[in-house]
Amino acid sequence: MNSDIFPCLWFAGNAEEAAEFYTKIFSGNITVNMLPIFHIEIFGQKIMLLNGGSQFQKNPSISLMITCSDKIEVQKYWNKLSENGTPLMPLDSYPWSKKYGWIQDKFGVSWQFYLAENSEHSQKLVPTLMFINENKGKAQKAMDFYTQTFPNSKIGNVLKYGENENNEPAENVQHADFSIDGYTLYCMDSSFEHQFNFNEGISMIVMTNTQQQTNFLWDSLISEGGKESMCGWLKDRFGLSWQIIPKKLIELLNDKNPDKVQKAQQALMKMKKIVIADLEV
Repeated sequence: MNSDIFPCLWFAGNAEEAAEFYTKIFSGNITVNMLPIFHIEIFGQKIMLLNGGSQFQKNPSISLMITCSDKIEVQKYWNKLSENGTPLMPLDSYPWSKKYGWIQDKFGVSWQFYLAENSEHSQKLVPTLMFINENKGKAQKAMDFYTQTFPNSKIGNVLKYGENENNEPAENVQHADFSIDGYTLYCMDSSFEHQFNFNEGISMIVMTNTQQQTNFLWDSLISEGGKESMCGWLKDRFGLSWQIIPKKLIELLNDKNPDKVQKAQQALMKMKKIVIADLEV
């Protein structure tokens, strides 16, 4: 599993409360506590929590799926996240799992819990992308795009809807897994219209080693309809938000020289794509 790729959850001032909530539920740890940013680690995986303001709301277009080894584990997590949460699919037995449920917790984060007694994936927590509204039917294209953009990538199992099943075109994806540079994601085409879509409420972070890697990913992800934003943020052609962050930036922002840190921060605020050479001036 690639630890340089991980999700970022956007909060309106309560990221610390959420970090404590999640690490308690999943027996994890807070590894970075540096306002406005918190990093937590659960199941050996990193998630960033960002106090960014009230302009973006998390929604179920991106959920976090946790593969559980037994029914007791599914029930335990479900019970704890049900506190002021909203079930999206009731915890029950389904054709694809003997115990499954989808819930939006009190912070607006959506979780899917899935009993998979013979899972092939070592990554226990998997971001799951739901292609809806104008993106409906594009899950396969998205997987093709992402696996062609990132190295060491592949498409795994793809389950498509049968002819006329749920009135879905047969080529639409019911569920699929793919990996980008060793990091697993799931995706699906939704059977329904929704009043939400991908936004900055949940984004995917990629930590890069070189400026060349940063440039390549940035240029690839904004191609054919993607949009640049500020401070390393962008949206790809499907509207999915990414943060392309050079590791060197973290070093600069944690330098012991406060003047150097301030200059890097001021330069960063003027950037779209992050250019390390311009931060080091």
